[in-house]
Amino acid sequence: MKLKKITVVGVGLIGGSFAKGIKEAGLVEEVSGFGHNESNLKKAVELGVLDTYSTDIAEAVKESDLVMLGVPLGAMSSVLESMKPHLKSSVILSDVGSSKMSVIEAVKEVFGELPPNFVAGHPIAGKEKSGVEAATSDLFVDHRVILTPTAETSIEALQVVENLWKALGANVVSMDPGYHDEVLAATSHLPHLLAFSLVELLNEHPELGNVFQYTAGGFRDFTRIASSDPVMWRDIAVNNSEAIAKWLRHYQQSLTELITMVEQKDSDSLYHLFNEAKQARDLHIVNKD
Repeated sequence: MKLKKITVVGVGLIGGSFAKGIKEAGLVEEVSGFGHNESNLKKAVELGVLDTYSTDIAEAVKESDLVMLGVPLGAMSSVLESMKPHLKSSVILSDVGSSKMSVIEAVKEVFGELPPNFVAGHPIAGKEKSGVEAATSDLFVDHRVILTPTAETSIEALQVVENLWKALGANVVSMDPGYHDEVLAATSHLPHLLAFSLVELLNEHPELGNVFQYTAGGFRDFTRIASSDPVMWRDIAVNNSEAIAKWLRHYQQSLTELITMVEQKDSDSLYHLFNEAKQARDLHIVNKD
């Protein structure tokens, strides 16, 4: 089914890449965008990401068959509130947020219920660079997109959203939204917070000065994600705080155990830890690098 109009609200890396991919694949007649930064929206048109744009939410979502929400989690409720009166009854709503329960709660609060045509989603793809300039139509190729339908979700709406992501080359899976937030807290949110924290710890440290001039590949690989958008990650930390705090505590316990091993020069325990970790990564991750 070819849609007539899709509106992307929040035309950054993820929203822009979705728009660009859908546009280039010819899956929609018009890709529109909404945002408050008109120069960013003009750039999106120049780059072939959008066909049209508006800084007026009513105009942007008018007659849209599907609205994709690419705004920071902290802005989700206000954006939903502003667009609600201007959506046609059959519109499909979806999003790309990294925390699903908070988005579902925002939708439920604004609409008074979970509309059948709302399909929560999260593409597991991205770059450390943000903004529409970084958007590419192939960003989601061979990457997972997790959809988190609820009991209220229409099968037809779910199928439309799933087919769009598959057309962009994504591997689409469905997951319970609560489980999604737990999994992503451990595998994505925790590493990002650790990278941010490490860079901040060492930034002009009184004992070290400008230590970054001496960093090599390992440090750069580990901290690359600390160049990610701080607004987005602030909102993720706030909106998935319970699960993230839980996994930070787990990691804190692991660090305490590691400190003991190092202080005691426990070579056997250190080797066992490093070897188990290496084998696990080689088995599950190394072939995906």
